[in-house]
Amino acid sequence: MKIAAIEAIPYSIPYRHPLHFASGSVHEADHVLVRVHTGDGVVGTADTPPRPYTYGETQKSIVAVIQDIFAPQLVGTEVFDREKIQAVLARTIHNQTAKGAVDIAVWDIIGKTLGQPVTKLLGGYTDSLRVSHMLGFKPAQDLLALALEFRESYGINTFKLKTGRRPLNLDIEAATVLREGLGEDAEIYMDANRGWTANEAAEVLRRTSGLGLQFLEEPDDAREVLGRRRLVANSPIPIAADESAANLGEAAREILTGGANLLSVKTARSGFTEAAKIVGMAEGMGIDVYIGNQIDTQVGTVASVVFGAAFAHSAKRAAELSNYLDMTDDLLAQPLAITGGRIHVPEGPGAGTDVDEAKLDHYRTD
Repeated sequence: MKIAAIEAIPYSIPYRHPLHFASGSVHEADHVLVRVHTGDGVVGTADTPPRPYTYGETQKSIVAVIQDIFAPQLVGTEVFDREKIQAVLARTIHNQTAKGAVDIAVWDIIGKTLGQPVTKLLGGYTDSLRVSHMLGFKPAQDLLALALEFRESYGINTFKLKTGRRPLNLDIEAATVLREGLGEDAEIYMDANRGWTANEAAEVLRRTSGLGLQFLEEPDDAREVLGRRRLVANSPIPIAADESAANLGEAAREILTGGANLLSVKTARSGFTEAAKIVGMAEGMGIDVYIGNQIDTQVGTVASVVFGAAFAHSAKRAAELSNYLDMTDDLLAQPLAITGGRIHVPEGPGAGTDVDEAKLDHYRTD
């Protein structure tokens, strides 16, 4: 079964609530739907989120690299030759989310061809994941009200607080108000998106030390090498690498050189194949992982659920799966549901990423 064609379809869906954070903001999902076609008529689907402030990719650049570089190189390749496909993609540097989408779409084909859910082909550990909800920049009391709403409506009790603001007291206040309002049983962690220096992050950790925060993600720019290593060595809670560990090599570097002691795994940027290698490496080194969020649509979120539930190591912590709720609509043919603070893996062959064709026709921009 060989790849016959690859499509890259740009589309745009407005956000109901824009999300603001230290490295940027999003007001609409200007994403790219990737479809890999085989000569036998099987189609694999994945979603690609452009994040120029993180990976340098734009909607136009993703379409271009898939149409002009990846498709010509991959047409004619057997879909089961996953490592060969990875080698072809690796010839082009960067373009993380474009590569990730091609890989997920190929896995979708493999699952459909074998008549098996991809989550079982990957590992089949569990049928659901706990959900963590991501809170963007807002006044502290507004953040608490939103968190309480999500706990009441969906049973979510784990929250990522976007931080990295100045003055530091804005985020210290937000963390304090959340802890006081949500109680001791809520899980809360921070993500500064490189917004602080290492010294500023150390000051925030000192002033929030009694709040029981789980960890701090990407507190400063990882290129601030000495400051970052000093921060990790002295932090009372784990420091997670996200933007600084976008692929297997970078994840290994950050862990082995003391730049982090926790890893965010995002299928949107690493696909299933490389993400599985990252999880395996982390487990072998005794490093925890969690499933992160690229402010994904439901199509992207279901891929995260499928992957995260496949492995015991990635299913330990709550996964960032709920920010599609901030969008006005979605393309997924079988919409996701959050019940009791969990999302279940979809049943049926493939990766569960099939789309509603009428909605795609409505939102596509090509």
